Amino acid sequence: MTSTTQKISTVHYGWIVAICGAVVIFSSFGLARYAYTMLLPAMQSELGLAYGQMGLIGTANFAGYLTAVLFTPMLIRRYRPRAVISVGLFLISLALFAISFMSSYWVIVALYTGAGIGGGLCNIPMMALITEWFASDQRGRAVGIVVCGNGTGIIFTGFLIPLLNSWYGASGWRDSWAVLGLVVFCGACIAALFLRNSPDELEMKPIGCREVTCQRLSAKRNVRQGNKWLVAHLGLLYWAFGVTFMVYGTFIVETMMTTYELSETTAGFYWSWIGVISFFSGVIFGTLSDKIGRKYGIAIVYFVQTIAYVLVGFNCGTTGLLISIVCYGLAVFAIPTIMAAAAGDYFGNTGAAGALAAITIFFAAGQAMGPGLSGAIVDVIGGFGPVYLLASVITGVAALGAFTLPAVTKI
Repeated sequence: MTSTTQKISTVHYGWIVAICGAVVIFSSFGLARYAYTMLLPAMQSELGLAYGQMGLIGTANFAGYLTAVLFTPMLIRRYRPRAVISVGLFLISLALFAISFMSSYWVIVALYTGAGIGGGLCNIPMMALITEWFASDQRGRAVGIVVCGNGTGIIFTGFLIPLLNSWYGASGWRDSWAVLGLVVFCGACIAALFLRNSPDELEMKPIGCREVTCQRLSAKRNVRQGNKWLVAHLGLLYWAFGVTFMVYGTFIVETMMTTYELSETTAGFYWSWIGVISFFSGVIFGTLSDKIGRKYGIAIVYFVQTIAYVLVGFNCGTTGLLISIVCYGLAVFAIPTIMAAAAGDYFGNTGAAGALAAITIFFAAGQAMGPGLSGAIVDVIGGFGPVYLLASVITGVAALGAFTLPAVTKI
């Protein structure tokens, strides 16, 4: 594409990359991960699973994700993001479709681990692409658009899965996994066809990259690459998100059905509203962090999450539940948005993928700990309240820790 074509075009291809990124996240996380919350009750009933076993399936997915994250920066350098993302989605599609035929608990664990590996192959490369296609003052908004795929996935599964369960009864969860696998396959095809590895491939410049900014970009892009303390700081903040958000995401539907005595349809409806609200989560807080700074954006998000966990932890009634759902939905996908943008801001284009992979290890480790540990606590204590309150303590500390991050030099 020539520079003349670029001027004539009404839409910069970077926005197409961002929309394709939303499809990638919709497929790899919105369906492959968050659908599990809606499928848990039916799977538990047919397979006779304890809460600890249910949590372990989720933990296996996160362990697979962590494994993939360790190798993703190397794969990106060798095969480029577009190819890695496409392979990851095809792997997820195969794993989800296969789960629909399985009754062995350990086979399901293994397959869901494979889906987690596919998720790891999608997330880091997709965020690295955003760093390539968008300058700092547009990056938070762009990542926010990408993570809208999470909310779309929650909305989709919140309506689809109860519908399939009503049609097929006890075996409805199997049909749900099969349908999700087919949808992810379509997402893989879209990624393979429309993603591009960099603006250079189309003779373009990143969105928001002015002439003077572009000229000094290469000189600044590795300025903080060796700062291990900054990586650890961001990583610990990301760990706090990983260890807490999927406790709520894994068990809130079960909590609504047992503690609040709601029907599966009503619980699914509320879960879908989390998806509706979370659709705006990344865009709102990503854009806000573009304006006020990443550290203040992170602190505000953790404060909102703390409110969500406290309200259900103390069982503040239906009104408290609804406020909790709103707070959780508003904040749930904001931390990944800001972290992806912060990696690009602090470490530049060439260092962003490695830095994001490093802090995502903390995040994935938290994810691996959260559901399994909280499920075991529920089995011992017999209630969900304490695990939500523990999550609120962690996010409260993280909100304070965010204020000590260094200022960002925009590039």
